[in-house]
Amino acid sequence: MTVAVETRPSQAEAARKRFVLTLLVALGALAVVGLAGALLSWALGGLGAAPPPRSPFGVGLREGGASGGALAGWILGTQAAFYHQLTAALRAMKENGTAGWTLAGLSFAYGVFHAAGPGHGKAVISAWIVANERALRRGLAMAFAAAAVQAVVAIALVTVLAGVLRVTAVRMTNLTSAVELASFAAVALVGAALTWRKSRALAARLVPLGLSHSHAPGEACGPDCAHAHLPGPERASGGWRDAAGAVFAAGVRPCSGAIIVLVFAMAQGLYPAGIAATLAMGLGTAVTTGALAALAVFAKGAALRVAAARGVAAEWVVAGIEVLAGAFVFAMGLALAFGVAGGGAG
Repeated sequence: MTVAVETRPSQAEAARKRFVLTLLVALGALAVVGLAGALLSWALGGLGAAPPPRSPFGVGLREGGASGGALAGWILGTQAAFYHQLTAALRAMKENGTAGWTLAGLSFAYGVFHAAGPGHGKAVISAWIVANERALRRGLAMAFAAAAVQAVVAIALVTVLAGVLRVTAVRMTNLTSAVELASFAAVALVGAALTWRKSRALAARLVPLGLSHSHAPGEACGPDCAHAHLPGPERASGGWRDAAGAVFAAGVRPCSGAIIVLVFAMAQGLYPAGIAATLAMGLGTAVTTGALAALAVFAKGAALRVAAARGVAAEWVVAGIEVLAGAFVFAMGLALAFGVAGGGAG
């Protein structure tokens, strides 16, 4: 009787191979995302374009993504129109208190529009959901929490800088730019952690620790199986700490429109109205970002159902998409941070 003998590599060797493979998967995902981003930017005429101007009010930040072209010009023009309507509504409040409802409605509409345009906040939340989440409730909670953080940061900055320290508009813009840089650096850190964790999960499918004899999920196996099972894609959420990090990174950059309205409201002696308008903007932003988050949750759920129905090959595709989602967040954070540090468009 012949007995088959299995060769069992050491766990240290398997761990080393897994680390190297994790690094290769992460670098490959970043290369794919970087190439796709460069091609898209070239196709849209964004490479080499001049950075967009700051707001005509002398304060605030450049709006991400508005770097050139007809669409960018339309976005900047629409934003400028919103700014003028918001400041006009604030002036009207001095004579007619009922103009506050107009201000609230305009602020909410601006929040919806602002979130629907180019920007990093919704991209971070959506990509994090694609990489981690399947629960609609948590996706919506993250969207609303990020919008709340953005509104609170804007109120806190203007209250301290303009209300307490009485800094100039130029100084305020420089300080808010520093906050913006910190926000983009946080996005890069969240993306780096997400990319590494998802790359490690994918590498574990290729190099399981322990036994060399392994089989894919779904194959028959007895209750006393000693095989090293290949793990499927990480389908559990990243945990509330990871979610909080993504929310902070997405929301800590203040909205330029909120800063403009708050500064103008303070100058008119209507600062409480400016705070109310900022909160209305946050609600509008949350509605749009929440809709995109829900779309990401449904798309991820559909992909997982397809993977479950079509077997291991589809699960590999889902695992690869999760890695690319993390790499997208990392690359976006780096690009935005270097853009701000180099004086370009955030």
